[in-house]
Amino acid sequence: MIRILYSVCGKETVFQSTSAQVAIGRPKPGTPCDIDLSPDVKVSRPHSRLWLEDHQYWIEDLNSKHGTKINGEEIKGQGKRQLRAGDSVAVGETILRIERLDESAATADPVEANQPLTLPLELQIGEPAVTIGPTSDAKSQSTFQAQPGASDSERRVALLYELPLRFANESRPEGLLQTIVESLVEVIPGAVRGALLLVDPETGGLVLKAHLPVGQPSVSMTLAQRAVARREGFIWRMNAGDTTRSVLLHGIGTGIYAPLIWREEIVGVVCVDNPNREEMFATEDLRLLMGLAHYGAMAVTHQRALDDLVRQSDLTDRLFSSRFAPHLRKNLARAAATGSLPIGTRQSHITVLISDIRGFTQLTAQLGAQRTGDLLNEYFPSLSDAIFAHNGTIERFVGDAIFAVFGSPQPDNQQHESAVRAALAMQAASAAIMKSRLARKAETCEIGIGIDCGEALHGFIGNAERLEYTVIGEPANLASRYCNAAGKGEILLSPEVHAHVFSQFTSERIEILTKHQGTKVAYRIKG
Repeated sequence: MIRILYSVCGKETVFQSTSAQVAIGRPKPGTPCDIDLSPDVKVSRPHSRLWLEDHQYWIEDLNSKHGTKINGEEIKGQGKRQLRAGDSVAVGETILRIERLDESAATADPVEANQPLTLPLELQIGEPAVTIGPTSDAKSQSTFQAQPGASDSERRVALLYELPLRFANESRPEGLLQTIVESLVEVIPGAVRGALLLVDPETGGLVLKAHLPVGQPSVSMTLAQRAVARREGFIWRMNAGDTTRSVLLHGIGTGIYAPLIWREEIVGVVCVDNPNREEMFATEDLRLLMGLAHYGAMAVTHQRALDDLVRQSDLTDRLFSSRFAPHLRKNLARAAATGSLPIGTRQSHITVLISDIRGFTQLTAQLGAQRTGDLLNEYFPSLSDAIFAHNGTIERFVGDAIFAVFGSPQPDNQQHESAVRAALAMQAASAAIMKSRLARKAETCEIGIGIDCGEALHGFIGNAERLEYTVIGEPANLASRYCNAAGKGEILLSPEVHAHVFSQFTSERIEILTKHQGTKVAYRIKG
Protein backbone atom coordinates (compact mmCIF):
# COMPACT_ATOMS: atom_id res chain seq x y z
CA MET A 1 0.00 0.00 0.00
CA ILE A 2 1.37 3.44 -0.98
CA ARG A 3 -0.17 6.76 0.10
CA ILE A 4 1.03 10.08 -1.31
CA LEU A 5 -0.12 13.62 -0.50
CA TYR A 6 0.51 16.37 -3.07
CA SER A 7 -0.85 19.75 -4.11
CA VAL A 8 -1.59 21.06 -7.62
CA CYS A 9 -2.80 24.66 -8.16
CA GLY A 10 -3.51 24.98 -4.45
CA LYS A 11 -5.69 21.86 -4.37
CA GLU A 12 -4.45 19.21 -2.00
CA THR A 13 -4.91 15.65 -3.26
CA VAL A 14 -4.38 12.23 -1.74
CA PHE A 15 -3.33 9.27 -3.90
CA GLN A 16 -3.28 5.74 -2.53
CA SER A 17 -2.93 2.44 -4.31
CA THR A 18 -1.99 -1.21 -3.86
CA SER A 19 -0.51 -1.39 -7.38
CA ALA A 20 3.06 -2.67 -7.76
CA GLN A 21 3.87 0.26 -10.06
CA VAL A 22 2.78 3.91 -10.21
CA ALA A 23 3.50 6.33 -13.06
CA ILE A 24 3.91 10.06 -12.26
CA GLY A 25 3.76 12.92 -14.75
CA ARG A 26 1.59 14.39 -17.45
CA PRO A 27 -0.20 11.88 -19.69
CA LYS A 28 0.04 11.73 -23.44
CA PRO A 29 -1.93 9.65 -25.97
CA GLY A 30 -1.31 5.99 -25.17
CA THR A 31 0.65 6.81 -22.02
CA PRO A 32 -1.60 7.49 -19.01
CA CYS A 33 -0.26 8.51 -15.59
CA ASP A 34 -1.55 7.23 -12.26
CA ILE A 35 -0.63 10.55 -10.61
CA ASP A 36 -1.61 13.20 -13.17
CA LEU A 37 0.24 16.50 -12.62
CA SER A 38 -1.00 18.12 -15.87
CA PRO A 39 -1.32 21.70 -14.51
CA ASP A 40 2.44 21.69 -13.78
CA VAL A 41 4.07 22.52 -17.14
CA LYS A 42 7.53 21.58 -15.81
CA VAL A 43 6.44 17.96 -15.44
CA SER A 44 7.38 15.63 -18.32
CA ARG A 45 5.17 13.12 -20.16
CA PRO A 46 5.78 10.81 -18.22
CA HIS A 47 8.19 12.07 -15.54
CA SER A 48 9.04 9.31 -13.05
CA ARG A 49 7.80 6.01 -11.73
CA LEU A 50 7.44 4.22 -8.38
CA TRP A 51 7.41 0.46 -8.04
CA LEU A 52 7.50 -2.34 -5.46
CA GLU A 53 10.56 -4.58 -5.58
CA ASP A 54 12.02 -6.95 -2.97
CA HIS A 55 9.47 -5.73 -0.41
CA GLN A 56 10.67 -2.13 -0.86
CA TYR A 57 9.33 0.84 -2.84
CA TRP A 58 11.69 2.48 -5.33
CA ILE A 59 11.57 5.60 -7.51
CA GLU A 60 13.34 6.38 -10.79
CA ASP A 61 13.41 9.49 -12.99
CA LEU A 62 12.37 8.66 -16.59
CA ASN A 63 14.87 11.05 -18.20
CA SER A 64 12.59 14.02 -17.51
CA LYS A 65 13.50 17.54 -18.64
CA HIS A 66 13.66 19.13 -15.18
CA GLY A 67 14.64 16.09 -13.10
CA THR A 68 13.36 14.55 -9.87
CA LYS A 69 14.62 15.38 -6.37
CA ILE A 70 14.33 13.22 -3.23
CA ASN A 71 14.63 15.30 -0.08
CA GLY A 72 16.39 17.97 -2.16
CA GLU A 73 18.85 15.57 -3.86
CA GLU A 74 18.69 15.21 -7.66
CA ILE A 75 18.29 11.55 -8.82
CA LYS A 76 17.98 12.09 -12.59
CA GLY A 77 20.47 9.82 -14.33
CA GLN A 78 21.35 8.10 -11.03
CA GLY A 79 19.16 5.02 -11.48
CA LYS A 80 16.63 3.91 -8.90
CA ARG A 81 16.42 5.26 -5.35
CA GLN A 82 14.69 3.61 -2.39
CA LEU A 83 11.70 5.48 -0.92
CA ARG A 84 10.80 5.76 2.75
CA ALA A 85 7.76 7.12 4.51
CA GLY A 86 8.22 10.83 5.12
CA ASP A 87 10.34 11.41 2.00
CA SER A 88 9.66 14.55 -0.04
CA VAL A 89 9.67 14.14 -3.83
CA ALA A 90 10.02 17.25 -6.04
CA VAL A 91 8.62 16.75 -9.56
CA GLY A 92 8.63 19.97 -11.59
CA GLU A 93 7.08 22.56 -9.28
CA THR A 94 5.02 19.95 -7.41
CA ILE A 95 6.02 18.46 -4.06
CA LEU A 96 4.79 14.97 -3.21
CA ARG A 97 5.00 13.76 0.38
CA ILE A 98 5.24 10.01 0.94
CA GLU A 99 2.92 9.35 3.87
CA ARG A 100 2.74 5.59 3.84
CA LEU A 101 4.65 2.65 2.33
CA ASP A 102 3.29 -0.77 3.16
CA GLU A 103 3.68 -3.90 1.04
CA SER A 104 0.56 -5.48 2.56
CA ALA A 105 -2.78 -4.52 1.02
CA ALA A 106 -4.69 -6.23 3.87
CA THR A 107 -4.29 -3.17 6.10
CA ALA A 108 -5.08 -0.70 3.34
CA ASP A 109 -7.72 1.95 3.76
CA PRO A 110 -11.09 1.00 2.27
CA VAL A 111 -10.38 2.67 -1.07
CA GLU A 112 -10.24 0.77 -4.33
CA ALA A 113 -6.70 0.27 -5.63
CA ASN A 114 -5.35 2.70 -8.24
CA GLN A 115 -8.14 5.23 -7.64
CA PRO A 116 -6.76 8.69 -6.72
CA LEU A 117 -8.83 10.75 -4.31
CA THR A 118 -9.77 14.18 -5.60
CA LEU A 119 -10.47 15.54 -2.10
CA PRO A 120 -8.55 15.27 1.17
CA LEU A 121 -10.09 12.57 3.30
CA GLU A 122 -11.29 15.01 5.93
CA LEU A 123 -13.29 16.97 3.32
CA GLN A 124 -15.28 14.03 2.00
CA ILE A 125 -18.99 14.28 2.83
CA GLY A 126 -21.65 11.68 3.43
CA GLU A 127 -24.53 10.77 1.13
CA PRO A 128 -27.05 13.64 0.86
CA ALA A 129 -30.63 13.18 2.01
CA VAL A 130 -32.55 12.75 -1.25
CA THR A 131 -35.58 10.85 -2.55
CA ILE A 132 -34.66 8.18 -5.11
CA GLY A 133 -37.05 7.87 -8.05
CA PRO A 134 -37.19 5.17 -10.77
CA THR A 135 -33.98 3.19 -11.23
CA SER A 136 -32.39 1.18 -14.06
CA ASP A 137 -29.99 -1.71 -13.67
CA ALA A 138 -26.71 -0.64 -15.32
CA LYS A 139 -25.72 -4.29 -15.77
CA SER A 140 -28.75 -5.12 -17.94
CA GLN A 141 -28.87 -4.49 -21.68
CA SER A 142 -30.52 -1.17 -22.56
CA THR A 143 -33.13 -0.95 -25.30
CA PHE A 144 -34.89 1.80 -27.25
CA GLN A 145 -37.29 -0.38 -29.22
CA ALA A 146 -40.40 1.40 -30.48
CA GLN A 147 -43.74 0.56 -28.94
CA PRO A 148 -46.44 -1.25 -30.97
CA GLY A 149 -48.36 1.18 -33.18
CA ALA A 150 -45.49 3.70 -33.35
CA SER A 151 -45.23 5.94 -36.40
CA ASP A 152 -42.48 5.52 -39.00
CA SER A 153 -40.65 8.55 -37.55
CA GLU A 154 -40.83 7.16 -34.01
CA ARG A 155 -39.66 3.78 -35.26
CA ARG A 156 -36.69 5.31 -37.07
CA VAL A 157 -35.63 7.37 -34.06
CA ALA A 158 -35.89 4.31 -31.83
CA LEU A 159 -33.73 2.27 -34.20
CA LEU A 160 -31.18 5.08 -34.43
CA TYR A 161 -30.80 4.91 -30.66
CA GLU A 162 -30.86 1.12 -30.65
CA LEU A 163 -28.24 0.53 -33.34
CA PRO A 164 -25.09 1.54 -31.38
CA LEU A 165 -26.25 -0.71 -28.53
CA ARG A 166 -26.57 -3.64 -30.89
CA PHE A 167 -23.09 -3.01 -32.25
CA ALA A 168 -21.63 -2.70 -28.74
CA ASN A 169 -23.09 -6.06 -27.71
CA GLU A 170 -21.50 -7.90 -30.65
CA SER A 171 -17.90 -8.92 -29.88
CA ARG A 172 -17.24 -11.13 -32.92
CA PRO A 173 -16.10 -9.23 -36.07
CA GLU A 174 -18.18 -11.38 -38.42
CA GLY A 175 -21.17 -11.09 -36.11
CA LEU A 176 -20.82 -7.30 -36.01
CA LEU A 177 -20.86 -7.01 -39.80
CA GLN A 178 -23.92 -9.23 -40.12
CA THR A 179 -25.67 -7.22 -37.39
CA ILE A 180 -25.00 -4.02 -39.36
CA VAL A 181 -26.59 -5.44 -42.51
CA GLU A 182 -29.60 -6.86 -40.69
CA SER A 183 -30.15 -3.54 -38.92
CA LEU A 184 -29.98 -1.60 -42.20
CA VAL A 185 -32.62 -3.80 -43.84
CA GLU A 186 -34.78 -3.45 -40.75
CA VAL A 187 -34.55 0.32 -40.43
CA ILE A 188 -34.91 1.35 -44.13
CA PRO A 189 -38.61 1.10 -45.11
CA GLY A 190 -39.11 -1.09 -48.14
CA ALA A 191 -35.60 -2.63 -48.07
CA VAL A 192 -35.58 -6.43 -48.42
CA ARG A 193 -31.94 -7.15 -49.16
CA GLY A 194 -28.65 -5.71 -47.97
CA ALA A 195 -24.90 -6.16 -48.19
CA LEU A 196 -21.69 -4.80 -46.69
CA LEU A 197 -18.28 -4.71 -48.35
CA LEU A 198 -15.01 -3.64 -46.74
CA VAL A 199 -11.93 -2.16 -48.35
CA ASP A 200 -9.05 -4.65 -48.32
CA PRO A 201 -6.13 -2.82 -46.61
CA GLU A 202 -3.57 -4.52 -48.86
CA THR A 203 -5.21 -4.43 -52.31
CA GLY A 204 -7.63 -1.53 -51.90
CA GLY A 205 -10.38 -3.64 -53.48
CA LEU A 206 -13.85 -4.24 -52.06
CA VAL A 207 -14.49 -7.58 -50.36
CA LEU A 208 -17.99 -8.84 -49.51
CA LYS A 209 -18.22 -9.46 -45.74
CA ALA A 210 -21.94 -9.78 -44.93
CA HIS A 211 -25.28 -9.91 -46.75
CA LEU A 212 -28.98 -10.60 -46.32
CA PRO A 213 -30.78 -12.84 -47.05
CA VAL A 214 -28.49 -15.86 -46.83
CA GLY A 215 -27.61 -17.14 -50.27
CA GLN A 216 -26.65 -15.24 -53.40
CA PRO A 217 -25.80 -11.63 -52.46
CA SER A 218 -27.24 -8.81 -54.57
CA VAL A 219 -24.47 -6.28 -55.11
CA SER A 220 -23.51 -4.16 -58.11
CA MET A 221 -19.76 -3.75 -57.88
CA THR A 222 -19.97 -0.84 -60.33
CA LEU A 223 -22.33 1.06 -58.03
CA ALA A 224 -20.36 0.10 -54.93
CA GLN A 225 -17.13 1.40 -56.47
CA ARG A 226 -18.93 4.61 -57.50
CA ALA A 227 -19.96 5.23 -53.88
CA VAL A 228 -16.38 4.75 -52.70
CA ALA A 229 -14.72 6.74 -55.49
CA ARG A 230 -17.05 9.75 -55.15
CA ARG A 231 -17.41 9.42 -51.37
CA GLU A 232 -21.16 9.91 -51.65
CA GLY A 233 -24.37 8.00 -51.08
CA PHE A 234 -27.07 7.82 -53.74
CA ILE A 235 -30.42 6.33 -54.68
CA TRP A 236 -30.73 4.50 -57.97
CA ARG A 237 -33.37 2.70 -60.01
CA MET A 238 -33.09 0.25 -62.89
CA ASN A 239 -33.73 1.89 -66.24
CA ALA A 240 -35.92 0.21 -68.81
CA GLY A 241 -33.90 -2.06 -71.06
CA ASP A 242 -30.91 -2.21 -68.68
CA THR A 243 -29.15 -5.53 -69.28
CA THR A 244 -26.04 -5.12 -67.14
CA ARG A 245 -24.63 -8.24 -65.54
CA SER A 246 -25.71 -7.24 -62.01
CA VAL A 247 -29.29 -6.55 -63.05
CA LEU A 248 -29.58 -9.80 -64.95
CA LEU A 249 -27.89 -11.84 -62.22
CA HIS A 250 -29.57 -10.38 -59.15
CA GLY A 251 -32.79 -8.92 -60.48
CA ILE A 252 -32.02 -5.57 -58.83
CA GLY A 253 -34.83 -3.01 -59.15
CA THR A 254 -33.97 -0.02 -56.96
CA GLY A 255 -31.72 0.58 -53.99
CA ILE A 256 -29.39 2.83 -52.01
CA TYR A 257 -25.60 2.75 -51.78
CA ALA A 258 -23.56 4.62 -49.14
CA PRO A 259 -19.84 4.63 -48.30
CA LEU A 260 -18.62 3.75 -44.79
CA ILE A 261 -16.46 6.70 -43.76
CA TRP A 262 -14.87 7.31 -40.38
CA ARG A 263 -12.50 10.23 -39.79
CA GLU A 264 -12.02 10.80 -43.51
CA GLU A 265 -11.07 7.17 -44.14
CA ILE A 266 -13.11 4.98 -46.48
CA VAL A 267 -13.80 1.75 -44.61
CA GLY A 268 -16.21 0.13 -47.07
CA VAL A 269 -19.69 0.46 -48.55
CA VAL A 270 -23.21 -0.69 -47.62
CA CYS A 271 -26.27 -1.12 -49.79
CA VAL A 272 -29.93 -2.04 -49.53
CA ASP A 273 -32.34 -2.77 -52.40
CA ASN A 274 -35.75 -4.10 -53.38
CA PRO A 275 -36.10 -6.00 -56.67
CA ASN A 276 -39.89 -5.60 -56.78
CA ARG A 277 -40.26 -1.96 -55.81
CA GLU A 278 -41.33 0.28 -58.68
CA GLU A 279 -40.74 3.72 -57.17
CA MET A 280 -37.34 4.92 -56.01
CA PHE A 281 -36.42 5.13 -52.34
CA ALA A 282 -37.04 8.55 -50.78
CA THR A 283 -34.42 11.18 -49.99
CA GLU A 284 -35.27 10.70 -46.33
CA ASP A 285 -34.29 7.03 -46.71
CA LEU A 286 -30.92 8.08 -48.14
CA ARG A 287 -30.26 10.45 -45.24
CA LEU A 288 -31.17 7.71 -42.79
CA LEU A 289 -28.87 5.20 -44.47
CA MET A 290 -26.01 7.71 -44.51
CA GLY A 291 -26.41 8.23 -40.77
CA LEU A 292 -26.47 4.50 -40.16
CA ALA A 293 -23.43 4.09 -42.40
CA HIS A 294 -21.48 6.42 -40.08
CA TYR A 295 -22.52 4.24 -37.13
CA GLY A 296 -21.36 1.17 -39.05
CA ALA A 297 -18.03 2.74 -40.04
CA MET A 298 -17.39 3.74 -36.43
CA ALA A 299 -18.22 0.23 -35.20
CA VAL A 300 -15.99 -1.46 -37.81
CA THR A 301 -13.08 0.90 -37.08
CA HIS A 302 -13.50 0.37 -33.35
CA GLN A 303 -13.53 -3.40 -33.77
CA ARG A 304 -10.39 -3.28 -35.90
CA ALA A 305 -8.65 -1.15 -33.27
CA LEU A 306 -9.61 -3.67 -30.59
CA ASP A 307 -8.29 -6.52 -32.75
CA ASP A 308 -5.01 -4.63 -33.24
CA LEU A 309 -4.73 -4.11 -29.49
CA VAL A 310 -5.32 -7.82 -28.89
CA ARG A 311 -2.66 -8.75 -31.44
CA GLN A 312 -0.23 -6.23 -29.94
CA SER A 313 -0.99 -7.57 -26.47
CA ASP A 314 -0.42 -11.13 -27.68
CA LEU A 315 2.89 -10.06 -29.22
CA THR A 316 3.92 -8.36 -25.97
CA ASP A 317 2.89 -11.43 -23.97
CA ARG A 318 4.94 -13.68 -26.26
CA LEU A 319 7.96 -11.37 -25.91
CA PHE A 320 7.80 -11.42 -22.12
CA SER A 321 6.64 -15.02 -21.68
CA SER A 322 9.59 -16.41 -23.65
CA ARG A 323 12.17 -14.30 -21.79
CA PHE A 324 11.06 -13.62 -18.22
CA ALA A 325 9.97 -15.49 -15.13
CA PRO A 326 6.17 -15.59 -14.59
CA HIS A 327 6.21 -13.19 -11.61
CA LEU A 328 7.93 -10.54 -13.78
CA ARG A 329 5.81 -10.88 -16.91
CA LYS A 330 2.69 -9.14 -15.64
CA ASN A 331 4.52 -6.08 -14.33
CA LEU A 332 6.65 -5.78 -17.47
CA ALA A 333 3.65 -6.16 -19.79
CA ARG A 334 1.72 -3.53 -17.81
CA ALA A 335 4.69 -1.15 -17.94
CA ALA A 336 5.04 -1.69 -21.70
CA ALA A 337 1.32 -1.06 -22.26
CA THR A 338 1.37 2.20 -20.26
CA GLY A 339 4.62 3.46 -21.75
CA SER A 340 6.41 3.37 -18.40
CA LEU A 341 8.81 0.54 -19.27
CA PRO A 342 12.32 2.01 -18.87
CA ILE A 343 13.97 2.05 -22.30
CA GLY A 344 17.75 2.02 -22.37
CA THR A 345 20.55 0.10 -20.70
CA ARG A 346 21.98 0.54 -17.22
CA GLN A 347 25.19 -0.80 -15.72
CA SER A 348 25.23 -2.99 -12.63
CA HIS A 349 26.48 -6.31 -11.30
CA ILE A 350 24.79 -9.32 -12.92
CA THR A 351 25.42 -13.04 -13.32
CA VAL A 352 25.42 -14.68 -16.77
CA LEU A 353 24.73 -18.37 -17.44
CA ILE A 354 25.32 -19.92 -20.86
CA SER A 355 24.51 -23.50 -21.78
CA ASP A 356 24.75 -25.43 -25.01
CA ILE A 357 24.66 -28.99 -26.29
CA ARG A 358 27.96 -30.87 -26.52
CA GLY A 359 28.76 -32.12 -30.01
CA PHE A 360 25.78 -30.32 -31.52
CA THR A 361 27.34 -29.82 -34.97
CA GLN A 362 27.90 -33.55 -35.44
CA LEU A 363 24.48 -34.30 -33.98
CA THR A 364 22.80 -31.93 -36.45
CA ALA A 365 24.55 -33.61 -39.39
CA GLN A 366 23.36 -36.97 -38.10
CA LEU A 367 19.73 -36.00 -37.40
CA GLY A 368 18.87 -33.51 -40.14
CA ALA A 369 16.90 -30.31 -39.74
CA GLN A 370 13.50 -31.74 -38.78
CA ARG A 371 14.70 -34.18 -36.11
CA THR A 372 17.12 -31.57 -34.71
CA GLY A 373 14.23 -29.16 -34.34
CA ASP A 374 12.20 -31.82 -32.55
CA LEU A 375 15.10 -32.43 -30.16
CA LEU A 376 15.46 -28.73 -29.31
CA ASN A 377 11.71 -28.35 -28.87
CA GLU A 378 11.85 -31.09 -26.26
CA TYR A 379 14.90 -29.74 -24.41
CA PHE A 380 14.34 -25.97 -24.41
CA PRO A 381 11.02 -25.74 -22.47
CA SER A 382 12.33 -27.71 -19.49
CA LEU A 383 15.62 -25.81 -19.43
CA SER A 384 13.78 -22.49 -19.67
CA ASP A 385 11.47 -23.46 -16.81
CA ALA A 386 14.50 -24.22 -14.65
CA ILE A 387 15.89 -20.73 -15.32
CA PHE A 388 12.55 -19.01 -14.63
CA ALA A 389 12.08 -20.99 -11.41
CA HIS A 390 15.24 -19.38 -10.05
CA ASN A 391 14.43 -15.78 -11.09
CA GLY A 392 16.51 -15.89 -14.24
CA THR A 393 15.87 -14.07 -17.53
CA ILE A 394 16.59 -15.53 -20.96
CA GLU A 395 18.39 -12.91 -23.02
CA ARG A 396 18.36 -15.03 -26.18
CA PHE A 397 18.45 -18.47 -27.78
CA VAL A 398 21.27 -19.00 -30.29
CA GLY A 399 21.01 -22.32 -32.08
CA ASP A 400 21.39 -24.90 -29.32
CA ALA A 401 22.66 -22.35 -26.77
CA ILE A 402 20.71 -20.53 -24.05
CA PHE A 403 22.00 -17.17 -22.80
CA ALA A 404 20.47 -16.37 -19.37
CA VAL A 405 21.06 -13.57 -16.88
CA PHE A 406 20.37 -13.29 -13.14
CA GLY A 407 19.97 -9.98 -11.32
CA SER A 408 18.25 -8.34 -14.29
CA PRO A 409 15.93 -6.69 -15.17
CA GLN A 410 15.25 -6.60 -11.41
CA PRO A 411 18.09 -6.69 -8.85
CA ASP A 412 18.57 -9.97 -6.99
CA ASN A 413 20.80 -10.22 -3.93
CA GLN A 414 20.86 -14.00 -4.38
CA GLN A 415 21.72 -13.89 -8.09
CA HIS A 416 24.91 -15.99 -7.85
CA GLU A 417 23.31 -18.78 -5.84
CA SER A 418 20.19 -18.60 -8.05
CA ALA A 419 22.29 -19.04 -11.18
CA VAL A 420 24.06 -22.14 -9.81
CA ARG A 421 20.80 -23.66 -8.58
CA ALA A 422 19.28 -23.01 -12.01
CA ALA A 423 22.26 -24.76 -13.63
CA LEU A 424 21.81 -27.80 -11.38
CA ALA A 425 18.10 -27.87 -12.21
CA MET A 426 18.91 -27.62 -15.93
CA GLN A 427 21.30 -30.57 -15.74
CA ALA A 428 18.67 -32.59 -13.83
CA ALA A 429 16.04 -31.71 -16.45
CA SER A 430 18.46 -32.64 -19.25
CA ALA A 431 19.14 -36.03 -17.62
CA ALA A 432 15.41 -36.73 -17.30
CA ILE A 433 14.80 -35.86 -20.95
CA MET A 434 17.74 -38.01 -22.05
CA LYS A 435 16.38 -40.95 -20.05
CA SER A 436 12.97 -40.55 -21.67
CA ARG A 437 14.45 -40.36 -25.16
CA LEU A 438 16.62 -43.42 -24.53
CA ALA A 439 13.50 -45.36 -23.59
CA ARG A 440 12.00 -44.34 -26.96
CA LYS A 441 15.28 -45.18 -28.72
CA ALA A 442 15.57 -41.55 -29.82
CA GLU A 443 18.83 -39.64 -30.12
CA THR A 444 20.10 -38.00 -26.92
CA CYS A 445 22.42 -35.18 -25.98
CA GLU A 446 23.97 -33.56 -22.92
CA ILE A 447 24.65 -29.95 -22.07
CA GLY A 448 27.58 -28.02 -20.62
CA ILE A 449 27.10 -24.83 -18.60
CA GLY A 450 29.38 -21.88 -17.80
CA ILE A 451 28.67 -19.07 -15.33
CA ASP A 452 30.42 -15.72 -14.74
CA CYS A 453 29.47 -12.43 -13.05
CA GLY A 454 30.48 -8.79 -13.06
CA GLU A 455 29.53 -5.29 -14.21
CA ALA A 456 27.61 -5.20 -17.50
CA LEU A 457 25.15 -3.09 -19.47
CA HIS A 458 21.64 -4.55 -19.58
CA GLY A 459 18.08 -3.45 -20.29
CA PHE A 460 15.51 -2.78 -23.01
CA ILE A 461 16.47 -1.11 -26.27
CA GLY A 462 14.39 -0.14 -29.28
CA ASN A 463 10.87 1.27 -29.48
CA ALA A 464 7.23 0.16 -29.47
CA GLU A 465 7.59 -1.41 -32.93
CA ARG A 466 10.73 -3.39 -32.08
CA LEU A 467 11.69 -3.87 -28.46
CA GLU A 468 14.60 -6.07 -27.42
CA TYR A 469 16.16 -7.03 -24.10
CA THR A 470 19.96 -7.19 -24.22
CA VAL A 471 23.08 -7.75 -22.10
CA ILE A 472 26.47 -6.35 -23.10
CA GLY A 473 29.74 -6.81 -21.22
CA GLU A 474 32.67 -8.96 -20.18
CA PRO A 475 30.61 -11.43 -18.07
CA ALA A 476 28.86 -12.56 -21.23
CA ASN A 477 32.16 -13.22 -22.99
CA LEU A 478 33.69 -15.08 -20.05
CA ALA A 479 30.58 -17.16 -19.39
CA SER A 480 30.86 -18.32 -23.00
CA ARG A 481 34.51 -19.36 -22.41
CA TYR A 482 33.56 -21.41 -19.34
CA CYS A 483 30.61 -22.94 -21.21
CA ASN A 484 32.87 -24.02 -24.09
CA ALA A 485 35.24 -25.68 -21.60
CA ALA A 486 32.48 -27.53 -19.72
CA GLY A 487 32.10 -31.22 -20.51
CA LYS A 488 28.88 -33.21 -20.78
CA GLY A 489 26.75 -32.65 -17.71
CA GLU A 490 29.28 -30.21 -16.20
CA ILE A 491 28.82 -26.77 -14.62
CA LEU A 492 31.90 -24.50 -14.55
CA LEU A 493 32.04 -21.33 -12.46
CA SER A 494 34.43 -18.41 -12.73
CA PRO A 495 36.43 -17.58 -9.59
CA GLU A 496 34.26 -14.46 -9.17
CA VAL A 497 31.07 -16.53 -8.96
CA HIS A 498 32.72 -19.15 -6.78
CA ALA A 499 33.70 -16.46 -4.27
CA HIS A 500 29.99 -15.75 -3.69
CA VAL A 501 28.76 -19.37 -3.44
CA PHE A 502 31.68 -21.43 -2.11
CA SER A 503 29.85 -22.14 1.15
CA GLN A 504 26.64 -23.34 -0.54
CA PHE A 505 28.04 -25.81 -3.08
CA THR A 506 30.73 -28.46 -3.33
CA SER A 507 33.24 -27.78 -6.11
CA GLU A 508 36.75 -28.58 -7.28
CA ARG A 509 39.34 -26.18 -8.66
CA ILE A 510 40.54 -26.90 -12.19
CA GLU A 511 42.28 -25.08 -15.01
CA ILE A 512 40.82 -24.67 -18.47
CA LEU A 513 42.41 -23.61 -21.74
CA THR A 514 40.60 -20.80 -23.58
CA LYS A 515 41.06 -19.85 -27.22
CA HIS A 516 41.99 -16.21 -26.72
CA GLN A 517 42.83 -15.82 -23.02
CA GLY A 518 45.06 -18.80 -22.35
CA THR A 519 44.73 -20.82 -19.16
CA LYS A 520 42.09 -19.76 -16.65
CA VAL A 521 40.99 -21.04 -13.25
CA ALA A 522 37.51 -22.57 -13.04
CA TYR A 523 35.45 -24.36 -10.41
CA ARG A 524 33.53 -27.50 -11.35
CA ILE A 525 30.32 -27.91 -9.34
CA LYS A 526 30.07 -31.37 -7.79
CA GLY A 527 26.96 -31.00 -5.65
